[in-house]
Amino acid sequence: MKGLSPVLHSAVTIMTPILLAATGGLFTELAGFLNIALEGLLLAGAFSAIAAAYYTGSFAAALVASILASLLLSALMAFSTLKLRSNVFITGLAVNLLAAGLTVVLSHYFFNTKGVIIFQSDKSIPLVNIPFVKKLPVIGELLSGHSVYVYASWLLLVISWIAIYKTAFGYRLRACANYSMALASLGLKPDTYRWTAFLLSGLFCGIGGSFLSLNLGAFVPNMTAGKGWIALVVIFLGGRKPQGLLLAAFVFGLADALSNYAQGLRSVPADFILAMPYLLTLSAMVLVSVWKKS
Repeated sequence: MKGLSPVLHSAVTIMTPILLAATGGLFTELAGFLNIALEGLLLAGAFSAIAAAYYTGSFAAALVASILASLLLSALMAFSTLKLRSNVFITGLAVNLLAAGLTVVLSHYFFNTKGVIIFQSDKSIPLVNIPFVKKLPVIGELLSGHSVYVYASWLLLVISWIAIYKTAFGYRLRACANYSMALASLGLKPDTYRWTAFLLSGLFCGIGGSFLSLNLGAFVPNMTAGKGWIALVVIFLGGRKPQGLLLAAFVFGLADALSNYAQGLRSVPADFILAMPYLLTLSAMVLVSVWKKS
């Protein structure tokens, strides 16, 4: 059990940006749009956070900068999709490519590097130890001793569940996908809720992106490493429900943590170990597709 505890602790940390991105993507999915730009939104947030932290030394400023950058890109995507009526998939792909290229260009311009930015500071993201819980075997590692981002992601997931299922906004948002004409007949504007969904995806991805870079203390080109794409898979494996997102994100976090743990095993090829989370993603999508058709 002692060997399992660090893996569980690491899995919860790894799943956090995936869960945040998936929560944001859930809003756009329920509004009728598959947001494939989650990867780019995470990356933009990660770069902006470390850049702001480098110049200000403030985690609060870094968080604000990451949210603003991600919101800007999500607003651009919403404008192109909803106002200009461009294809949402092409727009999302363009956002991903823009974020990947622009972060490297800005890094060279402001920091004279090829993309890598190091933030050296005595400060670190605060950790929260829950009394009594932290002393429990396994459960303590799973639920206690994490950064404030981890608990914030859980809280935001609960708030999202309430907003989606217990408020008028949530009912109207879900109606945008298949019953937009019914909303319009009531004098409501479906695009208003769609805009809100895109902006919420930017908000959540901005928070997730800031955690990626601030937790590492550095920005590396394409450091998201497919987490935005995995977040899309999490949305569908989670049944497009907030509670399902939590479980699905943990499964992928656990797979990633196990791959890191297994790198010390010389009997397993390194390439296979690094590919484990992505193999799980592919396998999960195939199994779900087969299960739905059966």
